[in-house]
Amino acid sequence: MRIALSVEYNGSNYFGWQKQKIHKEKTIQYHIDHAISKIANEEIHTICAGRTDTGVHAFSQMIHFDTTKRRLDYKWINGINSNLPNDVITKKIYHVDDDFHARYSARSRTYRYIILNQKYPSTSLSSNVLHLSDNISISKIRSTFKYIRGEKDFSCFRSSGCSSKSPIKDIKSISINSYKNFIYIDITANSFLYHMVRNIIGALIDIGISKYEPKHIKYLINSHDRKKCSKMVLPNGLYLKNISYDKKYNIISDDTFPFFE
Repeated sequence: MRIALSVEYNGSNYFGWQKQKIHKEKTIQYHIDHAISKIANEEIHTICAGRTDTGVHAFSQMIHFDTTKRRLDYKWINGINSNLPNDVITKKIYHVDDDFHARYSARSRTYRYIILNQKYPSTSLSSNVLHLSDNISISKIRSTFKYIRGEKDFSCFRSSGCSSKSPIKDIKSISINSYKNFIYIDITANSFLYHMVRNIIGALIDIGISKYEPKHIKYLINSHDRKKCSKMVLPNGLYLKNISYDKKYNIISDDTFPFFE
């Protein structure tokens, strides 16, 4: 039997999603696998839709696992959550066909990056947003989107160590909005290169603070050169917002973000 779960977590205290030989207890997957294994009474290995990096959060990560055990849905959810740390929680459960794969069945992934744009930082939000005191022009950033949308070679936003076979990705949508002193940028694509979102945000910020003109994004993309790109932003403002699947899997996208919406 194959089960899919929607998972939310604050990644501030973890070395990313994927289990590691070193610091294995400081990964999200370690705690998820351990909690599910206790409820299933058998060893469980989960597969996720997107392997988030150190310090990156998720509002709606999707995972799947196989098990021989049968439980009522609420017993799965309540039992798993009772064995998780308080910064990781499972939210929804889906019974899926064996051909479902959290990663390979995904049609698109949406990330959100949150910037706190004010004079002073917030101590209570320091691990969950990027603080910038420079005045950011939303209109300048928005004017770059026509150069970013679509299927193209995004090598300039690809960090070293990327295992993707191709630098060609399809950015289906990108938007920027604000709420009080917060600015948030949403990017949806079929998939992403290593550090791609954080590298894009770094370039957009430089344009937003008038370091470069909006057409600079077009120059960067056409250059295919990571060395020409802006500095990568910190992970603390980045959230895996939601994963989209084909309707046949009957997985309802949980895309209502707890902030601003």
